[in-house]
Amino acid sequence: MKAPDGLQPLIDDGVIDQVMRPLKSGKEASVYVVRSGDDVRCAKVYKDLGQRSFQQRVQYQEGRKVRGSRDARAIAKASKYGRKQQETAWKNTEVEALYQLRDAGVRVPKPHGYHHGVLVMELVVDADGHSAPRLGEVELSPGQARGFHRFLVRQVVKMLCVGLIHGDLSEYNVLVAPDGPVIIDLPQVVSAAGNNAARTMLLRDVNNLTASLGRWAPELLDTWYGEEMWALYEAGRLRPDSELTGVFAHDDSNIDLDAVRHAINDAREEALIRQQGREAAASAD
Repeated sequence: MKAPDGLQPLIDDGVIDQVMRPLKSGKEASVYVVRSGDDVRCAKVYKDLGQRSFQQRVQYQEGRKVRGSRDARAIAKASKYGRKQQETAWKNTEVEALYQLRDAGVRVPKPHGYHHGVLVMELVVDADGHSAPRLGEVELSPGQARGFHRFLVRQVVKMLCVGLIHGDLSEYNVLVAPDGPVIIDLPQVVSAAGNNAARTMLLRDVNNLTASLGRWAPELLDTWYGEEMWALYEAGRLRPDSELTGVFAHDDSNIDLDAVRHAINDAREEALIRQQGREAAASAD
């Protein structure tokens, strides 16, 4: 296919040799399958500032470090320069997170560089070499669901141990490769120590995974891994290999257990609705 404008500079510089096909397009970015020498990879082209909304990102950006006091002041004032720097920081966040998480042993796509505002990274494929499906697109046995849940909870723990929370983790940004789940889409990654909503986002991430995989293994819906790992994190006792049980003693005076369970069920229902919507759209095509 003809190279999109955003990828032509990478061809000119020899970073990639060919744009093979589009992979997906979302509100934040478009992803293409590209060839680089003998390797097939993917390239993530972020949408322009005018096509995206900063209003939805305010909560995610709290606690992020900004290079230089001038940039920080400009971003706070929402000046033209500040918005440009905010846009740059938003893109850089995913790149930096990928390298940091790979070093921490988290299963995310291997990054292959950031060129002209484009992230080049591993193309996650299935056993036949095709683009890997999302977690919400595969049928699982109860044993597979329990295994995936165990693996993904461990990835969340590893992320938290380096001070990061995905912030938008669900069955839609987990791919299923032959060696297991791969976590993708990290531009909204949250600082665990610097964001006041960190705990809420962590619990939402874990609850989303639990609700999705609980369709195949309902006993997962009675676990509390998010609360357990956050309590260990706050106490300074969370380690990448910490043994978790999924059991957590709630302080009934400070938490509405029914509300928490309803939130998990709501996430599960939302996941089912979205899946039905995708199936309906695919049938229409």
